[in-house]
Amino acid sequence: MNQAKISLRPIAEADLPAFSRLVNDPEETGEFQWFGWRDPERFRRRWAEHGLLGDDQWIFAVVADGEFCGFVAARRKGALPTAQYWNIGIQLMPRVRGRGIGTEAQRLLVDYLFAHTPVVRVEADTEVDNIAEQRALEKAGFTREGVRRAVTFRAGQWRDGVLYSVLRTDPRS
Repeated sequence: MNQAKISLRPIAEADLPAFSRLVNDPEETGEFQWFGWRDPERFRRRWAEHGLLGDDQWIFAVVADGEFCGFVAARRKGALPTAQYWNIGIQLMPRVRGRGIGTEAQRLLVDYLFAHTPVVRVEADTEVDNIAEQRALEKAGFTREGVRRAVTFRAGQWRDGVLYSVLRTDPRS
């Protein structure tokens, strides 16, 4: 199988219908990302305000061979201005999952954050049962730090999460 050319770019207006399905449709979000119904226009309003590139959260389109496939997001974290870091996440359309696109997109996002912000740490987390995302994070250079108990409430129950990080000083492939 030929590997698709993966890139990131700001979310375009033409991406918004597919983006909306990825955050509002239980069939599109997938098992680990559906947290119930919320305001379906919240992201469109944020896009109109600042293109989904606000002060504390950046959302980029994941593009494979020129086609919108989903998005990656980075949220600024940290209680002190001198100890900030990013927490990242990803959401891909069901038809492109399992092809390595998520691994490469997360690697590209980490590279972007280290190139354009002074933070030393980027972290990601996922549910303990989301083995595919754990593999993707490890392939993207993240180190598993441990399990955090009862950090996510989804589908009527509290779920454990696995925390991963990559540091600016870590060797990168």
